[in-house]
Amino acid sequence: MHSGYRVLVTGGYGFFGSRLVERLARLEGLSIVVAGRHAASAQALVQTLQASAAAELHAAALDVHTPSLEQTLAQWTPDVVVHTSGPFQGQNHHVAETCIRHGTHYIDLADGRDFVAGIGALDASAKAAGVLVLSGASSVPALSAAAADHLSRGMALVRSIDIGISPGNRTERGLSTVQGILSYCGQTIAHADGRSELGWGRSYRHRYGAPVGARLLSPCEVPDLSLLPARYPGAPTVRFGAGLELAFLHRGMNLMALARRLGLVRDWSAHARLLTRAADLFKTWGSDAGAMHVRAKGVDHRDQPIARTWELIATEGHGPYVPTLAAWALVKKLAAGEPLPSGARPCTGLLSLEDFDEAATGLRITTRVEEA
Repeated sequence: MHSGYRVLVTGGYGFFGSRLVERLARLEGLSIVVAGRHAASAQALVQTLQASAAAELHAAALDVHTPSLEQTLAQWTPDVVVHTSGPFQGQNHHVAETCIRHGTHYIDLADGRDFVAGIGALDASAKAAGVLVLSGASSVPALSAAAADHLSRGMALVRSIDIGISPGNRTERGLSTVQGILSYCGQTIAHADGRSELGWGRSYRHRYGAPVGARLLSPCEVPDLSLLPARYPGAPTVRFGAGLELAFLHRGMNLMALARRLGLVRDWSAHARLLTRAADLFKTWGSDAGAMHVRAKGVDHRDQPIARTWELIATEGHGPYVPTLAAWALVKKLAAGEPLPSGARPCTGLLSLEDFDEAATGLRITTRVEEA
């Protein structure tokens, strides 16, 4: 790696940001700036990681929604900014735009459908500045698309892609994640093929490998619904579901979706703190094991059916590291000088499942692929 490759992580001491910084700090040749609204919190994380870090660590006060973003980029001149300050639903792209003006690469962990799908509007300016701007370097669409790419090899037509995520109940959950999920609970989700359904409006069951087992899943709004149908021959139908381990909490989300549909509640995300505290009353129930799957079905060039499934199991509470794996892999590639094309686009097609396996080294995360 080039010595002193500087990475600035917004929300660097937050739920996902701190996990990304923890993992990046083990890489030699990096200079990492932990940035957030509270300088003391940023400095506390730096001090915690300093003794065992291979990278240089620094702390900076930064609120990305204020002019201090311009000042911070001018002061630290990072090579790449990793934006982890969610929720991204409802945000605009001003952080990416500011990075482009400063000639800085940009990566975010967004999972908001419109936010990720809309990043292409910055493509011309990013190319003119010679920088890479990637949105959605998270579980979706970066990891889900990498799995779908792998599973669809050899398919002449891809008919359907089914994706699901179910964290363990005892696994930590960040407030911004909860806010993002609640923002579309009870909202209509439009599909590329003209279908529509209610966010968290119904439930279906998916069985994962041990120790996770069967989990309920419900429809959620993710970038994959916009991006994947156009990515593969056959314009596959795409289904995405997320679930809660405890069935009664999951069914409660179904009821909340109905309440919003009936106009009894305007927006559940406004009550995210209260609902998180209520769910935490049952934090000792269930397990710390979570899972994710991608299943692709299609036909080969002889019109013979193919069905393959990729599955990830995370134990010991390591599920929250999964959304940080793509950003880790991308920073490592950039710091090593790998040629990644400039421009602004969703984070699909740049990473393989092997890249994610490398990023997960040392974590209690296992993956497997099955063919039916």
